[in-house]
Amino acid sequence: MVVFAGQGDPLRSLALLWRAATPEGPRPGPRPALTVDEIVDAAIAVADEAGMAALSMRAVGQRLGRTGMALYTYVPSKSELVDLMHDRAHAGMRDTYAPEAGWRAAAQAWAGDLWELYQRHPWLLQVSQVRPVLGPHEYAVVEAITRILFTTGLPARLLTRVVGTLSHFVRGAASTVAESRLATTDTGVSDEDWWAARSAALPEVVPDFADRYPMITRLGAEDTFGYDPDRSYLEQQAQETFRVGLAVILDGVETAIGRT
Repeated sequence: MVVFAGQGDPLRSLALLWRAATPEGPRPGPRPALTVDEIVDAAIAVADEAGMAALSMRAVGQRLGRTGMALYTYVPSKSELVDLMHDRAHAGMRDTYAPEAGWRAAAQAWAGDLWELYQRHPWLLQVSQVRPVLGPHEYAVVEAITRILFTTGLPARLLTRVVGTLSHFVRGAASTVAESRLATTDTGVSDEDWWAARSAALPEVVPDFADRYPMITRLGAEDTFGYDPDRSYLEQQAQETFRVGLAVILDGVETAIGRT
C-alpha cells in the first residue's frame, strides 16, 4: 500500500502543516471542541496500532468520541490528515546533533534516530517520498543532516546526493523490518517457519543448487549472520545490514571528502 502525500488544496494543506492563517482568516463561531493536534495524535495512534489500512476519518473520530464527519471542520480530508500525521511523527527526531565528535558520529546518530522513528511508526514507510509533505518537521530532519554534512566541505551538488543516499538507505533497511512483521501477521507463518519449509524443499527441487550458485552456497556455509532465537531472523539480518551498510556509506563519504 503506497500513499501519496500532498493531494489536497496546496494553500490550505500547507497552512494546516505550518499552523498558519489562511487568507480567509479565522472562522466565526464558538470555540472549537477539538484541536488539529488532538486529531492528528489520535490518527497516529490508530495507524501505530492497526496500520495505515485501518486509518479513516471514522476510526479517528471514534477514538476521540466523535463522528467522522465532525473532524472535517478541522481537517478537510484524509489526504490532509496523512500529511499532518507524517509531519508530526517526524517531530520525534532531534533538530541538532552535537558536532564535537565529528560529522561521522553525528551522521550515524541521525541515521540511527531515523531508523528508530520508522520502528515506532512503520506506516511512515507507506507514505511515498516522491512528493514530500513539505511540513516543518520533515524539513527539520533534512536540515539536520544537511547541517552535519555541510561541515565536511562537500560541494552542494554532491552533498545533496549524499543526503538522498542516506535517507533512502535508512528507509529501505527499515522497510525490511516492517514488511517482516507484516508478513508474519498477515500470513500467520513466522520467518523461521517459512525459511525452514523452503530450505528443506529447495534441495529436492534443485539438487545441483550448490554447483549452479557456488558463491551463495559458500556464504551460507560461512554463517554470515548471527542468530538470536528470541528475535526474528529477518529483523536481525536487517539490523546488521543497516549497521554495516551505514558504515560502508560513510566510508565512501570520507573518501569523497578526501578527494574534494
